[in-house]
Amino acid sequence: MRKRLIVSAAAGALALLLSVPASAAQAGPGAAGIGDSYYPEAGNGGYDVSHYDIRLKYQPATDELEGTTTILATATQDLSRFNLDFVLNVKEVLVNGRAAAFTTTGEHELVVTPARTIAKNSPVTVVVRYADRPGTVKRDGYTAWLRTPDGGVAANEPEGSAWWYPSNDHPTDKATFDVSVQVPDGTQVVSNGTQTSSSRAGWTRYNYRQTKPQATYLATLAIGRFEIRQDTTPGGLPVLTAYSPDLGANAGAARASVERTGELVDWLSGAFGPYPFDSVGGYVPNVPTRYALETQGQIFYSPAQFARGANTSVVVHELAHQWYGDSVSVQRWSDIWLNEGFARYAQWLWSEHEGEGTAQELADYTYASYPADDPFWSIRPGDPGPDHQFAGAVYDRGAVAVQALRNAVGDEKFFAILKGWPTERKYGNATIPQFQAYAERISGKPLGGLFNTWLFTVGKPSVGSAGAAPAVAGLAPGAGSQGAGAPGVVQPEPKSWKKIQETNTVHEHND
Repeated sequence: MRKRLIVSAAAGALALLLSVPASAAQAGPGAAGIGDSYYPEAGNGGYDVSHYDIRLKYQPATDELEGTTTILATATQDLSRFNLDFVLNVKEVLVNGRAAAFTTTGEHELVVTPARTIAKNSPVTVVVRYADRPGTVKRDGYTAWLRTPDGGVAANEPEGSAWWYPSNDHPTDKATFDVSVQVPDGTQVVSNGTQTSSSRAGWTRYNYRQTKPQATYLATLAIGRFEIRQDTTPGGLPVLTAYSPDLGANAGAARASVERTGELVDWLSGAFGPYPFDSVGGYVPNVPTRYALETQGQIFYSPAQFARGANTSVVVHELAHQWYGDSVSVQRWSDIWLNEGFARYAQWLWSEHEGEGTAQELADYTYASYPADDPFWSIRPGDPGPDHQFAGAVYDRGAVAVQALRNAVGDEKFFAILKGWPTERKYGNATIPQFQAYAERISGKPLGGLFNTWLFTVGKPSVGSAGAAPAVAGLAPGAGSQGAGAPGVVQPEPKSWKKIQETNTVHEHND
């Protein structure tokens, strides 16, 4: 009798085990980071996002933000729980319509435990309701929400989304976006994509739609009082520009620069191929920062970018990113040269177009401006490290590397590479080795020596060494480690980002 009871219990346990779905038995948590060596906690594992629907209400006077973000995703593994990158106060989380447990851990992680295990390859709908004052929320002593006299702005790199919507915050998980924001009448909203608006009972709701894949850090939001202008490019692309009414002495220069957006997009299309998005524009809010950022299709400019007068060069730089950085995004943050080296080089092409110095002259000038013992040459643009990700060498030495490529393959192959790359990799992600392989395929030449010399070797390359294509033209050297401003190129101010805030290091972010 006793033996039979034991056998029955074992059989019952086996039957119970067999009745549990395999996915539930094998399910585990998604990773708390996507695996980027520069930012181990950035992004998350276990799912892939296809769409964000962000619905907000904001009161500028008190900095009170209420939000509901709906995330559409697909599980890439059997999930017992998963993380989102978010820093605001969460009120409720639903997963596939059911209340989910949630907690926060570390500095940026919202950990969600769904009521039911999520099977691999199944669709996931996550609803997060939240309310907070984003301008008061700091992580590591840093906030990405910029308060203005009449509202707030979210625009920062490599992170900024966590202060207004939860996400899988890494460039490798792109998605489409709907952003809808309700504000008091008389207040405007600027975001990515095409815009509509409606009014009701003292409040106005602005709706923006981004139909092309977008990295999370490229989503932007600006709330305040703006003069908004809408037009089209000569090629028929919708253009939206916006300016704070209190830009002071910088107002005229800002408009004289940003209002050329349509013209410059059409010009850049000649070099990079068709513009990859459905709309374009730029906005200048009243913020004390000094950087510009290539937020997708709707570029953020600090007023300080125009403190020395009109600055079409920075507009060219940020528009160039729409191809190199936004449409084709980095696979890893160490691949940042693919963004900044080519955006800087676009400025040099514009200078050449305007007759203010050829790209070769600017490359020669940059080379001559930094002595061999200058710290400038200690930074490798192909892998600068997180503390030097936006250092001047990534831009300037990076652009010299692009000119070296041009000299090595000749203009015909070079411009075929320049246009073909963002066409072939459109809306995707890429690494520097992949770009090198593409350039070798199009040019028919081995380019390993050139890439190693200019991107991955510490020290000033010797003129005439393997892969060192530019020949110094005898231009006068510049002013030591800061570098003199090259002729024809306005040198923008540093970009603010998390590591700069943490270390109080001044980086020359040359957008």
